[in-house]
Parts: sequence; structure tokens; C-alpha cells
Amino acid sequence: MRIVVRKNKTVFLGLFFCSLIIAFLTPYILPERYFNDTVIIIFDKGKEIGWLGSYPFAIMFYKLTGLRHLSFFLIALIQFPIVTCILFKIGIPVNLHKLNVKNILVYIAFLLLGLYMSMPTKEFITFLMFSTIPFIFQSDRKASFKITFSLFLIACFSFFRPYYLLMPIFSVGMYALSFVKFENKSMSTIFYGILIAVFLSLSHGIIKGEYISKKTRENYVVENANKNNINTAIVSPFSQDTWYGETFGIFYGFMAVNIPVLEGIKHILSPQVIIFMLWQLLLFYILFVRFSKCLKNRNYYQFELWTLLLLFSFFIVQGIFEPDLGTSIRHKIGLFPLLYFALYYEDFRKDVQQST
Repeated sequence: MRIVVRKNKTVFLGLFFCSLIIAFLTPYILPERYFNDTVIIIFDKGKEIGWLGSYPFAIMFYKLTGLRHLSFFLIALIQFPIVTCILFKIGIPVNLHKLNVKNILVYIAFLLLGLYMSMPTKEFITFLMFSTIPFIFQSDRKASFKITFSLFLIACFSFFRPYYLLMPIFSVGMYALSFVKFENKSMSTIFYGILIAVFLSLSHGIIKGEYISKKTRENYVVENANKNNINTAIVSPFSQDTWYGETFGIFYGFMAVNIPVLEGIKHILSPQVIIFMLWQLLLFYILFVRFSKCLKNRNYYQFELWTLLLLFSFFIVQGIFEPDLGTSIRHKIGLFPLLYFALYYEDFRKDVQQST
């Protein structure tokens, strides 16, 4: 019997093996600073192990699974096939083998996935958590249940990273705002989503005495930029001690991690930064175009719309908290199941039951 292997599956397997090789080589090619988190997770010198918080839970996870005692080669051999298998279960796009901008972005994401899954990392845990959302949307439950349960589940993920609690809040807020008749609905929805973030940060400042982005990103960068060798630190040109400085800082942070043209100019002589900048710019543009399309036909694309709302909510959250470009890219790879589902929604649509 003749066995026919589809081109898209061939490319998917090719990406798997190429990225797995990169995963094996990562410990030998990346600078030492890329393993700062890994060192904390493996050795736990600060005795942070616990169940709440990204570092405590990651330390506990790798201790209980025994993965922290394995070589990086074996960790890559375990973690990367797991995440690839999850993507395979979500689905393989029909036209994955065709060379176009969207597919090239995904090819690069696969390679990045190989890099980050080659070591004990918080992004492996993040990937596992957020991979549940596409499967929920592909289930045969009623639409209202799938959306509500997904938002609730992401709120529960805040035990790992507290700022995940903001994603459902921003998503619901932007969804409500999308019903307002704006001239440019997609851009206005995101803009007012950022304003929601500003309002929450200023409210926190009034109640607690310090604005959120000032407390997290700016203070962290000032204290750790030299010590951790952060080459692409995101620092607002204005101090975030005032309400207007914090407002500008959040908008600046959103632009820096999602439309990083200015950051690219600052690091024009760093090829890796330019590549990441182009990857991020093109990714944001494609998602923004799809967001505009979904808003025009929200009933037909209701699950892709909610996936995109969650993604743009995360992008807004990154604008508040991310200290540098490298960290922002790594955190986006943790949410790759959502990105993958949003980019190829038409291919997976046959598996999404639009129940009512």
C-alpha cells in the first residue's frame, strides 16, 4: 500500500527535528546570562520553593518531576516533544508548507521554542497552562461555557504569575468597548484597553502609594540592568513617579514590546535584536488585521475574537511589566498555543463547535 505524507505534516516534522537539534545545542551556544532563571530553578539558593509565584512553583515543579536532576540534553528530549505534541493535537495548518510571512513567523517561533524548552524554565509551565484554552474552544460545550470557563481558568493562573489576573479583566473590558461605534474599532478597542490598564495603575498608586509599572518595570530595570546585563532594557524617557509619567510609561512600554521600532533603532547594530523586532512587528500586524476582521463578524469568529482579545490583553500587560525585549519575546513563546491557534484559526475552525 502506498503511503502518502502530506507536505504540511512533512514541514511540521522538519520543524520539530530542526528545533530539537537547536534545543540540544542551546547550552553550548547561548551566553551565560540566558540561564539566570534556570540557575535559580535548579539550585534554589534563596529557598524560594513553594506553590505561589512563578519562581517558587517552577522550583517545586522541577523538584517533584525530577527534571532538575537531568542533563539539559534529556530535558530538551522530554520538554520539546511534549510541547510539539500539544501543537500537533491542536492541529497542523493545511498550508504550513507554503512560504509566506505568517508561516515564516511560525517557523521562527518553533526555533525559539526549541531554545527555551532546552532547560528548566517557567515558559514550559506557562505553555502547558495556556495550551488548555485552544482545546476548550475546540470542545463541544456551549459557547458561553467555553468563554466563561477559559476566562476563569486564566484568572486561576494568577497563582503562578499574578498579572495573569489582568488578562480576563482587560479582555472583558475591550469586548464591551468593541460594541461602541468607533471610526476605527480595532485600534480604538486596543487604545481604550490600554487606558483601562492606566486607570488600574493610577488607582493602585492612589491606594498603595506607588504606580504598578513604576513599582515593577522601572524599579527592576534601575536596580538590575547592570547586574543582569540587560541589553535591551525598556526605560521610559520620563520618570514614572507622576500620574502623567506613569501614563506615558505604560503606552511607551506597550509600543516597546509590541511595535518596537524605536527599540530596533536603538540597537541597529545588534542583528538578533533586529530579527526579534521584525518578528514582533509582523506578528502584531497580522494579529491586528485578524482582530479587525473578527470584530466585523464577531458571531462567526467568536472564539478567534476571544483568543485575540486574550492575546492583546497580554500585550497590554507586557506594556506594564516587561523589563526588556528579550524577556518579552520569551514570555510570548510561553503563550505560543494561543498565538498558533489565532494565526491558523481557519484551519482549526472545523474542530471548533459553535455551540449556543
